[in-house]
Amino acid sequence: MPMTARDYAWLFTPGSTFREKESGTVGVIRLVDGGQLWLPTGQIIACDPFLCLGQGEAEPFTATVEPGRYRVEAAVATLTEPGEPPSGEPHLRVAAARLVIRDEPATGWELALQPGQDLADLDADEFYGYGVDAGTGAFYDAAADNSFPDCAGDEGPLWDAFEQSAWSPGPHLITAPGTGHQLAAFTSGWGDGTYPTWIGRSASGGITCFVTDFFVAPSLSDAPA
Repeated sequence: MPMTARDYAWLFTPGSTFREKESGTVGVIRLVDGGQLWLPTGQIIACDPFLCLGQGEAEPFTATVEPGRYRVEAAVATLTEPGEPPSGEPHLRVAAARLVIRDEPATGWELALQPGQDLADLDADEFYGYGVDAGTGAFYDAAADNSFPDCAGDEGPLWDAFEQSAWSPGPHLITAPGTGHQLAAFTSGWGDGTYPTWIGRSASGGITCFVTDFFVAPSLSDAPA
């Protein structure tokens, strides 16, 4: 069967702590608010924006939400090695990014799918996700895809947002001056790879959030007591 979701309520709880079994690296989670992302159509895209933005290659998920503005936040892990002294420049990694649709607990999780994807086609522990080759991820509305024509390589507002923040993890909320369309971008955990996005649903079946997991934190069973 496909990969199953982890406990994302735990991962998005400030102060949650985990330990990597082999290295002993300890991570402590804090939440970073990325502001309100405008979704004019409610069709959500998650991708590496440096690769996909404006290319017409990233398709929105089949699950949609009501148009509106929704909070984006990142679960950022501060990592320390065993015996490492305190540092003025902490080691930060985005463990997961979340687009909050409603402030209700998620009682169930499902993989976010694009058109043509079928869970029945996945083998054990497989998942659908987006590829990262520029160390970044993002959420944005499908209507915004062509609103950032100059976001290519080391130029444009997307690059500027990271460069001017000394490549802080984010989230960075970026607005296109001509249209007002937005994207929320953040660094992608350890960098390049393929990462799944999950949909949280409430007890009544409504969508509560979209979560992209960057596989920084191990499972809850590896968290220290």
